[in-house]
Amino acid sequence: MAVEVLVLREAARGEKRVAATPETVKKLLAAGAQVQVEAGAGLGAGITDQAYLDAGARLASADARANADLVLCVQPPPAEAIAGLRQGATLVGVLHPQADEARAAALQARGIRVFPLEKLPRTTRAQAMDVLSSQAGMAGYKAVLIAAQLAPRFFPMLTTAAPPRRRP
Repeated sequence: MAVEVLVLREAARGEKRVAATPETVKKLLAAGAQVQVEAGAGLGAGITDQAYLDAGARLASADARANADLVLCVQPPPAEAIAGLRQGATLVGVLHPQADEARAAALQARGIRVFPLEKLPRTTRAQAMDVLSSQAGMAGYKAVLIAAQLAPRFFPMLTTAAPPRRRP
């Protein structure tokens, strides 16, 4: 029997990321999973529902949360989403389990197994799953772009690790 994977549409205000791309969907399907994606899940990241359909996913049915074995998210889902998850399902994402005792209790009451990605060790062996370093790298890059846009004068994007040249 194939594992039912559900990609949630993010509910957190301002969240534009999505837990799985069409490329990820293809990999899950190749591994034998069945994949459903909630409508509009990728829109904030510029990924259309059609792109997921083209990759082989289905748009989530009304009972997708209740039937999913594995649920993928970026931010912790709201209480109503947790209440709709199948007893004993597995939830993977940046879940901040220590940040909300009520959410932790709701997950525990439903017997939901959680894999908070931010708790993975930051080692070479786990580097492919390290969400903190990749997000920090993107945030740093974006900070430079914002600074360049707001700088009152020309901001060259040519940077190097070499020290500045000394004048004689």
